[in-house]
Amino acid sequence: MMSSCVSKKKLTYLQYSDKGEKYDISINDTRPSVTPTAYKIMPYDNLYIRVITPDPQWSALFNLDVGTGGLTQESAGLSGYSVDVDGNIEIPFVGKTEVAGKTLSEVKKELDSVFKNYVTDAVITIKLVNNAVSIIGEVNSPGRYVIYKDRLNIFEALSLASDITVYGNRQKVQLIRPSSYGPLVKEFSLADRSILTSEFYYVMPNDIIYAMPMQGRAFQVNSSIWMLFLTTITSALGIIAFFRTI
Repeated sequence: MMSSCVSKKKLTYLQYSDKGEKYDISINDTRPSVTPTAYKIMPYDNLYIRVITPDPQWSALFNLDVGTGGLTQESAGLSGYSVDVDGNIEIPFVGKTEVAGKTLSEVKKELDSVFKNYVTDAVITIKLVNNAVSIIGEVNSPGRYVIYKDRLNIFEALSLASDITVYGNRQKVQLIRPSSYGPLVKEFSLADRSILTSEFYYVMPNDIIYAMPMQGRAFQVNSSIWMLFLTTITSALGIIAFFRTI
């Protein structure tokens, strides 16, 4: 009696088409798909830039040493270029280059033109080192997860954390997204199919997903404490009653 049951309705995703309307699963959903926006670099990001040329000596001039153990997430961070507070990175023998507010493809295009002044036939690889999403709250495996694909949606992100627990509120999920104007907080329902066309359907680097608990979660947690308390009281009364009958 002390433990509460969670109905199937509260555990089901994409139940209805719009807020307050039931969704008929026998009807195909024709709503337009959303195109994810490209991530724009911000101050304090870390970029991994690799310049490959036919001459290894020229390549060594522009590349920071990553060691002999191969490229890993940690080594890429140590050998990457940190974006300063003004939105610039400083490349050896090239100088400062403004990257904030630009996409990775835009930065690559700009660096291609810059390196043509130094060496021909250069191939430039650029990646975002801090390409990860944090998932917290009522999920089975909270943590920070590295994103290895360009288009990761909210459901794929939650699957990294082994889904929301039975005590997680699927009608109230918050996403915290950093921006140049400060953190943006968006609250949405994963039971509503309108999330499929939302700009927050695809997660971005450095997003924080917070699975909020249901109200019954606090009761469920505290019920075990009350059960222990009541069991102790009952046992004590039983012992007292036993000795009084002797």
